[in-house]
Amino acid sequence: MQIEASVDAMNLAQLPAGQSARILALDLEEGLCARMHALGLTPGQSVQVIRRARFNGPLQVRAGTTDIILRVVDAGAIMVEGDLR
Repeated sequence: MQIEASVDAMNLAQLPAGQSARILALDLEEGLCARMHALGLTPGQSVQVIRRARFNGPLQVRAGTTDIILRVVDAGAIMVEGDLR
């Protein structure tokens, strides 16, 4: 499932720590996509990047009450829409 993107669309790996966004689409392989859906990362869901590890390491993101650690490559396959103003 995808939601129509706007001008503020980016991937989750580009979202700065502390910022929130809404998931537009997940472009992941089937098994990983199913796992992300089970954890609450679905189109339309609000997510927040809590922190980033140094040296391009994994991201801690929060979807609802669930905290998830994602590899940067996987976060890069999740399109989000956020307000960076």
